[in-house]
Amino acid sequence: MTEPIFAYEPRKFAGFDELIELALDLRWSWDHSADDIWRPLDPELWDLTRNPWIIFQSIAPEKLARLSAEPTFRTHVKRLAQELRESRNAPSWFQKIHAEGPLTTVAYFSMEFMLGEALPIYSGGLGNVAGDQLKAASDLGVPIAGIGLLYQEGYFRQSIAADGSQVALYPYNDPGQLQITPTRNANGEWVRLKVHLPAYDVWVRVWQAQVGRLKLYLLDTNDPANLPIVSGITGQLYGDGLEMRIAQEIVLGIGGWRLLQALGLNPEVCHLNEGHAAFAVLERAADFMRSSQQPFEVALQVTRSGNLFTTHTPVAAGFDRFPANLMRQYLGTYAENQLGISFRDLMALGRQNPDDDNEPFNMAYLAIRGSGAVNGVSRLHGKVSRTIFQPLFPRWPQEEVPIGYVNNGIHVPTWDSKASDALWTKHCGKGRWLDTTEKAEEAIRQVTDVELWAMRQASRCTLIEYVRGRYARQLAASGAAPDDIELAKQILDPEALTLGFARRFATYKRPTLLLHNPERLIRILANPERPVQLILAGKAHPADLAGQEMIRQWIQFTRRSEVRGRVVFLSDYDMLLTEQLVGGIDVWINNPRRPWEACGTSGMKVLANGGLNLSELDGWWAEAYTPQVGWALGDGHEHGDDPAWDDAEAEELYTLLEREVIPQFYTRDANGLPMQWLTKMRKSIETLTARFSANRAVRQYNEEYYLPMAAAYKGRYANKGVLGIQILNWQRALAKAWGRMAFEELHIETRDGQHYFKVQIDLGGVNPDAVCVELYADVFDGDPFRQTMTYMHELPNSQRSTIYTAEVPATRPASDFTPRIIPKFRGVAVPLEANLILWQH
Repeated sequence: MTEPIFAYEPRKFAGFDELIELALDLRWSWDHSADDIWRPLDPELWDLTRNPWIIFQSIAPEKLARLSAEPTFRTHVKRLAQELRESRNAPSWFQKIHAEGPLTTVAYFSMEFMLGEALPIYSGGLGNVAGDQLKAASDLGVPIAGIGLLYQEGYFRQSIAADGSQVALYPYNDPGQLQITPTRNANGEWVRLKVHLPAYDVWVRVWQAQVGRLKLYLLDTNDPANLPIVSGITGQLYGDGLEMRIAQEIVLGIGGWRLLQALGLNPEVCHLNEGHAAFAVLERAADFMRSSQQPFEVALQVTRSGNLFTTHTPVAAGFDRFPANLMRQYLGTYAENQLGISFRDLMALGRQNPDDDNEPFNMAYLAIRGSGAVNGVSRLHGKVSRTIFQPLFPRWPQEEVPIGYVNNGIHVPTWDSKASDALWTKHCGKGRWLDTTEKAEEAIRQVTDVELWAMRQASRCTLIEYVRGRYARQLAASGAAPDDIELAKQILDPEALTLGFARRFATYKRPTLLLHNPERLIRILANPERPVQLILAGKAHPADLAGQEMIRQWIQFTRRSEVRGRVVFLSDYDMLLTEQLVGGIDVWINNPRRPWEACGTSGMKVLANGGLNLSELDGWWAEAYTPQVGWALGDGHEHGDDPAWDDAEAEELYTLLEREVIPQFYTRDANGLPMQWLTKMRKSIETLTARFSANRAVRQYNEEYYLPMAAAYKGRYANKGVLGIQILNWQRALAKAWGRMAFEELHIETRDGQHYFKVQIDLGGVNPDAVCVELYADVFDGDPFRQTMTYMHELPNSQRSTIYTAEVPATRPASDFTPRIIPKFRGVAVPLEANLILWQH
């Protein structure tokens, strides 16, 4: 059993250990079968925190002892503790399918993790993805170890002032009240690491959170041995200033990899969830250097094959960049002493142009140059990312820039409402997300219309009750009049169509698009025959004044007499609020400027609950949308920040609500059922829920990335990196000879429905096995056309000229096809690891 951080009263009663074990496992953030243990102990505290560890520490030991003596309570605790242990050890999907494979551990690095409100170390989407993937990996048994930071204050909490402005607050995260424990080594000592920063060493202490089968390790600089200025490195998530950011990212990347070594973990795969953790690339290489005595260049070739970089950023300006002077201050000595390379060589890893001394160091470039695979988080985002990173692969077609995609997914058990969970459990079983989902997808099709509508009605009623209570507390905290607080307990209608918009308030997300024509929106909301209500929530970054102004505009609108009680803005958008919103909202609205929404998982969360999406054709919705499952904004093209386009889309949004959404919700049959609405609901649930789940995403990562990358890494790691040496020598030989290669003659003949190509090439003395000669044609219908040309022979009396041939169907003009030369080495990702290319002109 994991020891708590602080001592508790003497163990005077049976069941003490089981209660601690239950209280310290974050599994209960998505499996609510233990709620009826904790909630009766302190209902108000439970509803506000959902933190069993706080409940456990707040209750008098005598009361716990009394409860534990009650047979019913004791039996329930024992049963849950037994189930918990069995769930950790039961054969999982991964063990059944891949137990004999090459993968033993994936180290998953992320700046933030959203696992539960009891561990507030997240801001938004990035943490949401990391937390949901960790939970799904636990469900499926994929062997992941999470690496993150423990923030003393985390991301800011939000309050709304009387004038509607946002107030940012930073309450302290007391480790003693979080669901974490110190990480201890085999001798029982608290694991502490040293990370060197300019002029001093930083002590980093390590905590761990139990996430079902898995562990999340959290690095914390708030160690008593540190100077005050150093203790605050892990103070705030995304704190201000480049110097604070680089220090955090050194602790995460370099300190995180050293932690793995201290724990005796040797992951085959290192998954970088965004570029913040890219310094792990350097420390992993340094670790291999120490064990193999190989130089950095070889170490990078070996270790990069096991590094996966997932980018979530849709604009080039979104990546962390550090100026050369800051990099030299923080990593100049590290480059020379730990990596054995010059500072200039270190900077080259993070620059588009290594010779430009004025170019800052880009963390995403380091991640790409230190990884064996790169992916975006939706199909559209993969395309956008290929555009962003095109400069790193000069002369390569954009379609071949080596960035794939895995569409994000959400952890359905975390986000399904109580009524939804009951319905899914009835038809699909409790363990529906512990394996592949084909059976659940088939079973959910058997749900009747009456059951679907009852689930939707119950979920909405639960949301309205929650919103009334939360809004009343919000008004009380802001000093509102008692009458206004009482009125807050009566707002909204449990039977009315309920729209939701809850996002980070940033200009590209266009959170005020619905306010484009306030009078028209009022007419939509205030229709007495077909009432509509709107619930909003969201934070703007403390430095984003434009986002904060948008919040103020909405607050002012909610105070208009015509819509009072029909529109509410809930402050402090957090995980607890999100769970309630996605459970009860009927239509989730999302209207970012395409293509700035990399994926956007919030709309996925309503799927299992029967909510429908009305969203811009961006991110995941660009893939998911059909007219049968929801509504779409836009034309599927980019229009920048053109105000005229905003006007047009606002008009489209109002029209969709007036002509389609509202009529379909309120048109009922003889049994009071909205059949058109239910048809959309059913199709959305059946076709999208599993497809956009973290269950699917984690299985996809496992099979498309983790397993092949683990095998590749083991191949390069063997024999102290012999294969890495061979790859490096091949790269150097190609780079030296590439300028001597040349296309000499091209002959094309068309007959019998075929084009016949014969090309004469001077390979400049390069072994033909070291390159691939291809016939290429641009995108015609789907992917680009690529066909390897056949090596025929060397020309007589020639030292270097060779002949290659190919034939292709004459369905396109011969002029569409161009021969080219690219690098070739078995197991090397081209162009990711070798971006040379030569085209025939």
